Amino acid sequence: MFYRLLLLLCFFLLTGCETLNNLMGEKAEDFDPPAELTEFEASLKVTELWDRNTGKGTDEQYLLLQPKVAENKIFIADTNNKILALNIENGRNIWTYTLEMGGGFFSKGDKVFITGGPGYSGNAVYLGTNNGDVIALDSETGDELWTSKVSSEILAPPVKSGNIVIVRTLDGRIFGLNGDSGRRLWTYEKTVPALTLRGTSTPAIDGDIIIIGFDSGSLASLDVNTGSVIWETGITAASGRSELERMVDIDASPMVSGGIVYVVSFQGQLAALTLDTGRILWNRDTSSYSGFTVDDDYLYITDDHSVIWAFDRFNGASIWKMDGLLNRDLTAPSSVGNYLVVGDFEGYLHWLDKTTGAFVARQQISKERFISPPVIAGNIVYAFTTDGELAALTYE
Repeated sequence: MFYRLLLLLCFFLLTGCETLNNLMGEKAEDFDPPAELTEFEASLKVTELWDRNTGKGTDEQYLLLQPKVAENKIFIADTNNKILALNIENGRNIWTYTLEMGGGFFSKGDKVFITGGPGYSGNAVYLGTNNGDVIALDSETGDELWTSKVSSEILAPPVKSGNIVIVRTLDGRIFGLNGDSGRRLWTYEKTVPALTLRGTSTPAIDGDIIIIGFDSGSLASLDVNTGSVIWETGITAASGRSELERMVDIDASPMVSGGIVYVVSFQGQLAALTLDTGRILWNRDTSSYSGFTVDDDYLYITDDHSVIWAFDRFNGASIWKMDGLLNRDLTAPSSVGNYLVVGDFEGYLHWLDKTTGAFVARQQISKERFISPPVIAGNIVYAFTTDGELAALTYE
């Protein structure tokens, strides 16, 4: 946990800066080391279909830049200002788009680089930049369709509902843009606390409703056409003496399943709410910034100590707990068939049995870490490490 938290705190939204020890209230060496990997007898055969290096990757900058699978392509962006469209069957390049205004990370002035995306809907791919640029590309050719300007850096992929593109910015604003032109239709604004994790959750969309988690620990439902608030519910109230203790960011993206909204905050609560009113159905003390996934019956989550839990999604009851990967900076779990897949800080993918949490397979994709969770398309797992290594795997 410590390495990832250090990365996050290095980019918080303060103009001033405190030392890490002042923020944490303890010395870095006091943190528990990551668990050593233990041997087990693999019961699942995992086969690598193809792999390739896509470029610079996320270069350890804590940019999720999670690949997006759509139709016969996988779209992937990197910090070298390129986005690739690859054939999902063999990883071969279909097209490449380069953001010509690119510069180094945290460069000033007119230096612009990709920080959010890719998002996808219909015939378009969407990107966001550190300078508040929203870029729409033709998904078949990579040609630029339009660009639009919003208020600040974009870390979450833009998403689309109907003909409205939803963009979340780091300064707490939500923008609704016309999908044909990028013209601004509406804006919603939420105050950002002084100290936050570097990241923003991706809005969840259900029909004409947007569900958005904020750094203040609240969750809001907006009308996609107007940006008006349908409901807002506090998930976690900030408490504690230090600014770090009061951090309750919702950086893990909310999910909607069967008319229920699921959300988790850092140093706070895991909760289930009704989609129509925002009434809390159940909650329990759980802290996560990595995130979770939901299937028909259960919710699977990686907490901020890299313990994986399975909960009954209807009442929050604990089903199992797996702590064999403690402090290994795990991604959120991804669900594929009867299994969960998570990546760790040494480039390992770990496959777990959904019913028990037991290990069933493991392989190392790279020596660099995973930040974004594996992407699932059918029975294929696409895994992307921070050095730009992308692998497609299947199982039997």
